Amino acid sequence: MSLFRNARWSRREVLKQSGMLSALGAATAVSPFAAGATALAEPQAPKTLPAKEGTDQDNLFTRIGVRPLINGRGTFTIISGSRSLPQVKQAMFEASNYFVQLDEMMDGIGAQLGKLTGAEWGIATTGCEAAICLATVACIAGTNVEQCQALPYIKVRDQVIIPKHSRNPYDFGVRMTGAEIVEVDSEEDLRSKISKRTAMIYILSGPAAEKGPLSISNVCSIAKEKGIPVFVDAAAEEPLNPNIHIAAGATLVGYSGGKCMRGPQSSGMLIGQKDLCKAAYYQASPHHCYGRAFKCSKEEAMGLLAAVQQWYKRDHAAEQREWLSWLKNIEARMKPLPSTTFEYLEPEDLSNKAPRLRIHWDANVLKITGTELVARLNAGTPRIVIDAGVGTRPDMMASSVTIMPYMMDAGEDKIIADAIYEGLTKPGHYENPVIPSGTPAPVQGTWAVTIQYPRGTGEQKFTIEQNGNELSGTQNGEIYNAKLKGVIHADQIELHSNMQVPGNSVPWTFKGVVQGNSISGSVRMGEYGAATWKAIRA
Repeated sequence: MSLFRNARWSRREVLKQSGMLSALGAATAVSPFAAGATALAEPQAPKTLPAKEGTDQDNLFTRIGVRPLINGRGTFTIISGSRSLPQVKQAMFEASNYFVQLDEMMDGIGAQLGKLTGAEWGIATTGCEAAICLATVACIAGTNVEQCQALPYIKVRDQVIIPKHSRNPYDFGVRMTGAEIVEVDSEEDLRSKISKRTAMIYILSGPAAEKGPLSISNVCSIAKEKGIPVFVDAAAEEPLNPNIHIAAGATLVGYSGGKCMRGPQSSGMLIGQKDLCKAAYYQASPHHCYGRAFKCSKEEAMGLLAAVQQWYKRDHAAEQREWLSWLKNIEARMKPLPSTTFEYLEPEDLSNKAPRLRIHWDANVLKITGTELVARLNAGTPRIVIDAGVGTRPDMMASSVTIMPYMMDAGEDKIIADAIYEGLTKPGHYENPVIPSGTPAPVQGTWAVTIQYPRGTGEQKFTIEQNGNELSGTQNGEIYNAKLKGVIHADQIELHSNMQVPGNSVPWTFKGVVQGNSISGSVRMGEYGAATWKAIRA
């Protein structure tokens, strides 16, 4: 799940003067991005969006050394999420022409979001992660001004319960408040751990939360007995009305504005019980409380509202048919190639709800692996990003790539199909990786490891067991531990681990050269970047 966030508001009401909200216009039946969907009707002096400047080769990004990309992967924040709707762009542009009192604006938006979603109220947030944090603080302190100002050091209710199936990287939004996380893995465990210290229960929506004793509905039922609010993280989901999570008993539900709703990328939506939504906004900017850093501008807020309005007007069945047709076009282009087969992957739930196409082939036949093809597309012109490829030389030549049409635009299916076809029919030459020959260096034992991060150093300890070229052992970090697996060929060592941290994991890939009682090299940590490392035998 990638991917999820929100924003909020409160106080009086101020959206009376503009016909803007009711006149955002309907999306086209098929593509919501079609040029004809850009108009925003206004009774007087319409303002027109500035014209797009630049070309694919020369634009505001290329001028700062950044290569834009065609998104065949999905709503991942790292590749800038979703493409906002024309109505969203128009609403943000219109909003930029006015000054408003933000508390009044948020009250107006809150009422509108409530009506649209079927909830009591709603607020706009700066992403779903902000919604998680603000919801947590609202459940801890409400609008008690003294308790708000004492955060995060003094909390009467200082615990948040999370079922183990719901631990994930985004529960950082809870952790950042300083609340203690209490994990539960059974109904009995949940009942026994609810106490006067419990501020909230957090659940990540998904298949694991749909059934069983810790399903959303069962947790909500138990929480209601004890008067404990339940927050459901539905960041990448479709905001159905009636809302399935509120119907199941949830107190608050958080959504990303920049995923399926195609609002501003840094926007989100928190809906649910009115007093808690208002308390969440009370904690946020422009108020000088814990969430002051979560500033949601009038442009983002009105863009989010426009996206929600359009969600209930869009022809979602037609969008699904169009996305599938694009994948069929890509399949048709590859079908004549030898060894290719095709698999359609349907979404498991309401998150990222779009079909995906997986293309399989034998790299012994087509001479390029899935990982090589993904790298080639990323390095090509135009730059194309698709899901991670499968297949590596020399022993994993069964290859595949996956295309997600969710954020593609009309015509990009042909661009992607042409690029993949060229990669599979004109692959160029790839060599198998060179494996150093010679007796493997002896590395069994204990090693003191220093990691030089871009900023700061870390001290770890490796305990390595060796069986010829095969390595195993343990990685003792400064705080967390992991198991090591790896290989050594001559003096070249490679070690892998997956360090479990709260709600997340950090992947480590250490590569280095052994020189007697020392090792030095580089380490990669997935999204956390790269560093260098040195080890001395203890």
